[in-house]
Amino acid sequence: MTRRDVLEMFILSVVWGVSFLLIKLGGEVFPPVWVALLRSAFGALILWAALRWGRHTLPPARLWKPLLLVAVFNNVLPWTFFAWGEQTVSSNIAAILNATTPLFTLLIALNARSTQVSGRVVGGVLIGLAGVTLTVSGGVGGGHATLFGALILLLASLGYAVATSIAKRTLSGQNPVGLATTQLSLSSLLLAPVALLGPQPGTVTPAALGAMVVLGVLGSGVAYLLYYGLLARISPTQVTAVTYVLPLWGLFWGLVAGESVAVLSLLGVTVVLAGLLLMNAPRSAQPTGNPCAMVHNSP
Repeated sequence: MTRRDVLEMFILSVVWGVSFLLIKLGGEVFPPVWVALLRSAFGALILWAALRWGRHTLPPARLWKPLLLVAVFNNVLPWTFFAWGEQTVSSNIAAILNATTPLFTLLIALNARSTQVSGRVVGGVLIGLAGVTLTVSGGVGGGHATLFGALILLLASLGYAVATSIAKRTLSGQNPVGLATTQLSLSSLLLAPVALLGPQPGTVTPAALGAMVVLGVLGSGVAYLLYYGLLARISPTQVTAVTYVLPLWGLFWGLVAGESVAVLSLLGVTVVLAGLLLMNAPRSAQPTGNPCAMVHNSP
C-alpha cells in the first residue's frame, strides 16, 4: 500500500467511526426514518456529482429488482434501525454491534454453501457471538443499552449481510460508483413518503442538522468514494480491514461525547474482534469472491 492508501484508509475509518455518534446526535431531533432519509439524500447528492464528474455509468435498468433489494437491506432498513436502536443504546455499544455484520455475512454464505466450513470458521463465529453476548450484557447491566435496542441494531447488521449476499450474486461487475449512486437515490425515494407521512422532526437545532449533513456528505457520500477508490488500488482484504477498527473509533468518539462503557462491553469488543480475525485468517474460510466490493456496510 502507498502512503495515500494508508491515509485514505485512516480517514475512512475515522469518518465511519464517528457516524455512530452523529446518528445519536441527529436522532435527538429527527425521527429514525428522517435520519435515514437525510443521510441518503445528502450522500446521493455527492455521488451524483462524482458520477457526472468522473463519467461513471449507472447499472442497466434490467437490474432494478436486485438494486431495489440492496437499497432496502443496505440503506433503508439498517440506517433507520441504527437511528431507532440508538434511541436506547449508547453510540459506543452500537459501534461494537455493527461489527457483527461479517459474522452474519459468513453465516448466510455458509447457509448458501458458497464458502467452505472449517474449524476456524466455526470457532470464529462462536467466539464472535460470545463477544456480542458480553457486549449486550455489559451495556444492559451498566444502563448503556436496552435489550430491545440491541436487538434492533443486530437486525440492522443482519440487513447489511443480506444486502451483501444479494449484491454478490446479482450485481458483480457493475460500476461501483454507479451502484452506490443508485442505492442512495433509491433509498431516498423509498424513505421520502414514509418520512413525510410519519412522525415529524422536533425543533431543529444547528447541532442536529449539522450532524445529519456531516453524516450524509462524509459518512455516506465521501466514504463511498474513498471505499471504492481504495478497492480499485489495493486488495479487498486490505480494504475491509477498516471494519475491524470501527468499534475502537466508536468507543473513542463515544468517550469524547461523555459516554461511558462497562468493562464487560470492553471485554466483549475484544472477543468480537478476536472472532473476526480467527474466522478470516485462512483464505478457505472467506466467502467466494468479495461481497464487500459490491456494497459498503457503514453504520
